Amino acid sequence: MLYDGAIKFARQAIEAREANDNEAAYHGLMRAQKIVLELSSSLNHNVEPELTEKLSALYTYIYKLLVDANVHHTLSEIEEAVKLLEYERETWQMLMSKLAAEGGVDENAQQVAADQQTAISTLSKSA
Repeated sequence: MLYDGAIKFARQAIEAREANDNEAAYHGLMRAQKIVLELSSSLNHNVEPELTEKLSALYTYIYKLLVDANVHHTLSEIEEAVKLLEYERETWQMLMSKLAAEGGVDENAQQVAADQQTAISTLSKSA
């Protein structure tokens, strides 16, 4: 899903930065940034506005970390972004597991997951 892709590309940027490969780090960070933008733009602010506002702020912060890491060639911002993305992925997985156990995952949720997978594939190819 999108979280997995953002984490994967950010980790690739960490490895590239450690190897002093600035071009590969740049590309990994740009891919991660695109995914975080997709996460942010896909929020529906009409449903649970307080929650979506907090998520929007979090995605903005993660995006800023990735941009700063690209500009300043630092690892600490990428590592912090990865930790936040991993936490959000874990939260999402727990929510999906809970909904599945309660019988709350319907065809619409499955379609959203499929759309997200398509988006990550598209972002991976275009970046």
